[in-house]
Amino acid sequence: MAVLKSLTFTTLPQPGANPTLDRRQRVIERLEEQKRLVADPNYKRIIRSSVKKDGVKTAVETQHRVMPWWRMTGNGTFVFFVRASQKPIEFEKGKAGIAVASLEKLSALIETLITAIRNGELDEQLAQAAKSAQVRKTRKAA
Repeated sequence: MAVLKSLTFTTLPQPGANPTLDRRQRVIERLEEQKRLVADPNYKRIIRSSVKKDGVKTAVETQHRVMPWWRMTGNGTFVFFVRASQKPIEFEKGKAGIAVASLEKLSALIETLITAIRNGELDEQLAQAAKSAQVRKTRKAA
């Protein structure tokens, strides 16, 4: 018992995730995919899952097409947008796009957005998008 008295006991932290950090990480992962898509237009996301075949679980890799988060405008420039909860987030009221002069400058813009997300500058917009997705889910269930 003398050994145990030398230890400092404390309560266990509650298990669970931090939803803000989870949202940030999901969007950052998708932005990284957009960077890969800019570099290679044929890039596909690889998703690993397990499938039960003849009573045996086997690991399977499937490729999913990554849709670009940018569109070309009529004058040859591009508009980049960020999706969260399956819809573009608004940076300002009614403005969900970021103007980009050329496709080559998209990678730098994506890096800037990743930095902003890591610094928590878009937490409010991401939370708003998540809130609207939850409302949509409850409506469908009812």
